[in-house]
Amino acid sequence: MKNYSTAPLPFVGQKRNFIKVFKQELVKKEAPKIYIDLFGGSGLLSRVAKDVHPTSKVIYNDYDNYRERLNSITKTNAILNDLRPLVAHIQQKTKIDISTKEKIIKRIAKETGFVDYITLSSSLLFSMKYVLSLEQLKKETLYNRIRKSPIPLAEDYLKGLEVVSLDYKMLFEQYKNYDSVVYLIDPPYLSTDCSTYASDNYWKLKDYLDVLKVLHNQNYFYFTSNKSSIIELCKWIGDNTGAVNPFDKAKIKTHFTTMNQTSSYTDMMLFKWNQTTT
Repeated sequence: MKNYSTAPLPFVGQKRNFIKVFKQELVKKEAPKIYIDLFGGSGLLSRVAKDVHPTSKVIYNDYDNYRERLNSITKTNAILNDLRPLVAHIQQKTKIDISTKEKIIKRIAKETGFVDYITLSSSLLFSMKYVLSLEQLKKETLYNRIRKSPIPLAEDYLKGLEVVSLDYKMLFEQYKNYDSVVYLIDPPYLSTDCSTYASDNYWKLKDYLDVLKVLHNQNYFYFTSNKSSIIELCKWIGDNTGAVNPFDKAKIKTHFTTMNQTSSYTDMMLFKWNQTTT
């Protein structure tokens, strides 16, 4: 079976930049009984955990229904296959003219049922921009970013995972008293647009802080960025109020990302695995 270092389809916030160090930390430990990926997203963390520790039960919380996108790869490939000749005269990564855009919209409009607009966005919109409907796509300037080869099928990607679709709080309540559990926690980042997630709201400070309740007395890998300032906030609270800092004594790995000439940020993976897991 293929070892995945990136998700098969685009997903905002997938943790491909941390996969190498994530694996390195997992192999240092005995396999726990259970991994619970509370904010499953693309499922990449779940996939890697299962590959490293195949005897562990890995619960992938597919709240965003990534499965539907995986199951539609053949359909998405058929659409992209029809779009390639339409943009053959346009240089890669350049703007698509109005006439060609109309032909593209007309082709996509023929589809019935589910259409994976997030994957199509990665082929037709400027990097990191996504739409969720044909009406939204019509309003955008299109660019030729269509891949020249089909998207590989990912029939084995979820193999061996237990897939659920629950609010993370409900899932945590089911397992919070179990022994030998490691939580994988990658919530939407603070004050970010969640329109490509199942929730179409912005994550506010309260939402972000609620997640921290999960960390108390648990083994975890927690992902955030310096944009949220959550690490500094929790340290200040711990130092000045007597409250517990959930990240106290947690180890940290970072990854610096440059978006453009004026924008950059640091992603963080914090982890604490102190309790016995065997």
